[in-house]
Parts: sequence; C-alpha cells; structure tokens
Amino acid sequence: MKKYEQVFENNRAWVESVKKEDANFFEKLAKGQTPEFLYIGCSDSRVPANVIMGLEPGDVFVHRNIANVVDNIDVNANSVIQYAVENLGVKYVVICGHYGCGGVQAAMQPVDMGLMNGWLRNVRDVYRIHRDELNSITDEDARYRRLIELNVQEQCIQVIKSSWVQKSFLKNGYPTVHGWVYDLADGLLKDLEIDFRKHLEGIREIYKLDF
Repeated sequence: MKKYEQVFENNRAWVESVKKEDANFFEKLAKGQTPEFLYIGCSDSRVPANVIMGLEPGDVFVHRNIANVVDNIDVNANSVIQYAVENLGVKYVVICGHYGCGGVQAAMQPVDMGLMNGWLRNVRDVYRIHRDELNSITDEDARYRRLIELNVQEQCIQVIKSSWVQKSFLKNGYPTVHGWVYDLADGLLKDLEIDFRKHLEGIREIYKLDF
C-alpha cells in the first residue's frame, strides 16, 4: 500500500507546485479543452505522451493501446478519432510507436498468444504487406526496429482512410497525420516524415469517403 498511498501525496504536492506558478490553472483547465494534437500511442508505461512531447495538460488528446494500433473495427479508437476531429478540431493526428515495443516483438514470434492473437494480427498483417523488405534485413534487431516504423506508417494510413479525417481536411485543411517513433534509449522522438498528402491522394481512389 505504500506506493499506492504515495500517489496521493505526489498529487497534492503537484497541485501545490502548479498553483504556485499559476493560481488559476485548474480553474481555466476545468472550463474545457482545445488540444491541437490527437496522440495515438502504445500503452507502454515508459512512453507518457505529454511528458515526451513537453506539453501541458489540455494540449494533447490521447488514445493508447498495445502496439499503437488503429483497427478498422475498434469502436474505441475510431470513436476517439471522430471526436477529436469533429468536436475538438485537432490540427494534428500523431501515431507514435516506440523502439523496444513488446507488442510488435510478440507479433514477430510464431507463438499462440491466446486472446492477443486477434489484436496482434494487425501487426502481423503489416509484416505480411512488407515481408520482402523485412525478410531482406538479416540483422534481427534492425528488422524489429524497421517493423516498428512500418507499423506506425500503416496505422497512419488507417487513420487517413477514415471519413472524418478526409472530410475535415478537404474542408478545413486539417488535420494532417504524422508518424513518430520514440526511442527509449535516448528519449528522442523520430519523425518518420509520412507524406500525408501523397498517401491521401493514393488511397482516395478506393477510400474516398468525403461525400
């Protein structure tokens, strides 16, 4: 219970430190949120969204799951995307993976993971799509890191396929979709420089949903 109780002591100390900087901080925060970022990341405890981005409470709308997956039939993830785009008017949608991701590593293993099989199939499908490139990489760690990057790319494409993103971008010029990878070893974010407009144009022949 010691660690549990410590959380509440930490919370009180944090509140006091924030109020010393800005006495009205929580009053302003309670009035509503206008984040510019939707962050979709991995549930890994070592990758806290606001912290690694250097942003404050209210700046980032967050959704996290194992291996930062955007599954077409995941009502949770898609509800978050729709709300962030249509109601909050976010300017940027970020898919953020991280090197050392246990979910991606598990997907690389030919092992029955029980309930996780269906979820990890999303990542295994990424491997299938890019297997020629991945199988050509002889170094196992380099192949693992590349799959993490490709998984981020494919999840970005999943977001771009959504009607909410397409309609909002064509009407307002936002949001744009971006892919990042966080490196646990040095704490730095890597921008994969996903070509949002190119991917949008490429998929609209089939996924044109802005009727």
